[in-house]
Amino acid sequence: MSRIGKKPVPIPAGVTVAIEGGEIRAKGPKGELAMRLAEEIRYEVEGAEIRVRPANDSKRARAFWGMQRTLVSNLVVGVSEGFAKVLEISGVGYRASAQGSTLKLQLGYSHDVEYQLPEGVSAKTPDQTTVEISGADRQKVGQVAAEIRRWRKPEPYKGKGIKYRGEFIFRKEGKKK
Repeated sequence: MSRIGKKPVPIPAGVTVAIEGGEIRAKGPKGELAMRLAEEIRYEVEGAEIRVRPANDSKRARAFWGMQRTLVSNLVVGVSEGFAKVLEISGVGYRASAQGSTLKLQLGYSHDVEYQLPEGVSAKTPDQTTVEISGADRQKVGQVAAEIRRWRKPEPYKGKGIKYRGEFIFRKEGKKK
């Protein structure tokens, strides 16, 4: 039995959920998201919560149960509250600036890196060394953050690069004389 799958997904006020045509749609203040339904799982909207249960007793249905419940939960939380990732840039001359749907990064290369943000994801730069990525789709927000971080991963000697807020960088000792 899935401990996560057993828990119902609460639907907050201001969010509407509809199951139709093999798809679940959630609409809220942060936008609208949809997800295809797995055939091995039953989805039921009961009052102010969504229940996710396996449709049969197969191993595949039990394996999908908890994951599908988490995906439905992410859908509901995304349209009601949204998701955010914060990146911190450290290094001499490293900085970022958001200009509409483009994020301009100066990361020590001979050229500036211009990252085009996908639809549904926005970026803010409260200061030159912090980038806040936010959106309704958790997967998109995480993917954008990972792609930006990939331009200059933090190195273990001085810690220069782009890291997630709260991420621990294992530091190494330099060469000995």
